[in-house]
Amino acid sequence: MHMVIYALVEASTENEALSTGKAVFERLVGADPHACAVFDYFVTFDNEDTTVAGKARWGDLPIAATVDSEKGQELLDRGWEATKAEFERNLDQVREALDELSSEEIMRDENLARHAFHQVGAYDGPTIFLYNEHANGIRHREQLDRLLEESEDLWIVPADVHF
Repeated sequence: MHMVIYALVEASTENEALSTGKAVFERLVGADPHACAVFDYFVTFDNEDTTVAGKARWGDLPIAATVDSEKGQELLDRGWEATKAEFERNLDQVREALDELSSEEIMRDENLARHAFHQVGAYDGPTIFLYNEHANGIRHREQLDRLLEESEDLWIVPADVHF
């Protein structure tokens, strides 16, 4: 499966933002020897060589954009709304499982209940769409707001990832 995720990085130029963003994505695919793979691979939107990912799959997205620009706000909103929607979807499944299933049924992962529990608590992966420059998933609004307030030259870099 493919999805678009976003790295929020401090940089002074688009090239620097892209380079730092790629370092984030490399950590998320396990290219860093001290990081576990969360995704299989990534393609940034400067890549013209692929016919199955990046621009070929999602159309033209900016290579990188300052967060305070119109395009940057659009990407930020898209990433945050997707994170919220996935959290709510999984939380609804958890609530339903708690209301309708026995402990034994939950333990057996009936209706993928345990999977939903895991996704609600995830720190990264397919339910998290925004990452800071240390490849940490942004899981709640206060965390995002703090990053936005504390950063002076914040850029957002999209990437198509496969999981």
